[in-house]
Amino acid sequence: MTTKTTVHVLRHGEVFNPGKILYGRLPDFHLSELGTQMAKAAAEALAKRDITHVVASPLERAQETAVPIAGEFDLEIATDTRLIESANYFEGKKVSVGDGALTNPRHWWVLRDPITPSWGEAYLVIAQRMFAAVQAARVAAEGHEAVCVSHQLPIWTLRRYVEKKRLWHDPRKRQCGLASLTSFRFEDSKVVGIDYSEPAAHLVALSATAKTAKGA
Repeated sequence: MTTKTTVHVLRHGEVFNPGKILYGRLPDFHLSELGTQMAKAAAEALAKRDITHVVASPLERAQETAVPIAGEFDLEIATDTRLIESANYFEGKKVSVGDGALTNPRHWWVLRDPITPSWGEAYLVIAQRMFAAVQAARVAAEGHEAVCVSHQLPIWTLRRYVEKKRLWHDPRKRQCGLASLTSFRFEDSKVVGIDYSEPAAHLVALSATAKTAKGA
């Protein structure tokens, strides 16, 4: 008999980042007030689902996004390091067009290979660790539904990997908004469908992070 399971991969909400840096895996980057509202909106969207497992990246913004969902279902938040943000050479630097690290010639060598890419964790490594994390969540919630809270680039890379598309891509074309849900539907261990929704879209419209594409 086929077992149907859904794993919802949720991007965290808006982060308080007044310095407008690429924060990556740096500690102490928390949700903004608006980001907390986004997390609550995601929890409300999932309230009638059959969620039995909640797991998050170890970074604060992901853990904080998981809190209202875990509260909704009276679950503990598990942590999986495989859901963490991708490593990036430019972490801690400003990367804004015109005034960031990308304008400094000493950084240009790092940009030599957009396919691997040369400036950070390999897309294939990201995809494989994310898929392993999602499969672990599927097993934990077998026959029910799970939520994995992660970050934009890992989620988008995972989706392209599952859809058998090339992993390098134009970041401006990612379909992975703040507090969005990319939901993987499984029959046994096989992905049979992917759904996408933006339960916090009304809040994202107010977000400075979304407008400047600084979120991760």
